[in-house]
Amino acid sequence: MKAETVRTTLTIPRELLEATDKAVLEGKAKSRNDFVVQALRRELAAQKREEIDAALAEMASDPDYQAEVLKLEVEFATAQWEALQLGETPK
Repeated sequence: MKAETVRTTLTIPRELLEATDKAVLEGKAKSRNDFVVQALRRELAAQKREEIDAALAEMASDPDYQAEVLKLEVEFATAQWEALQLGETPK
């Protein structure tokens, strides 16, 4: 299923447009539009990864979260050991 598209106008520096056209001519994108869509998707994905990394970094320094993780590790330690032993049992 094709995503809905919307026509818009962008104002960009000339050198970016020239570099985009060169990339299209070299076959790195099907069109200017395709190149811009690819670039926007990559940038949005990078921003999302940065948000996730920031949240993980915050969790790593949160004492309440760390205490909960340690509690879970203790609760699951026996099950993890049993699973490891079962995995090493000759068949």
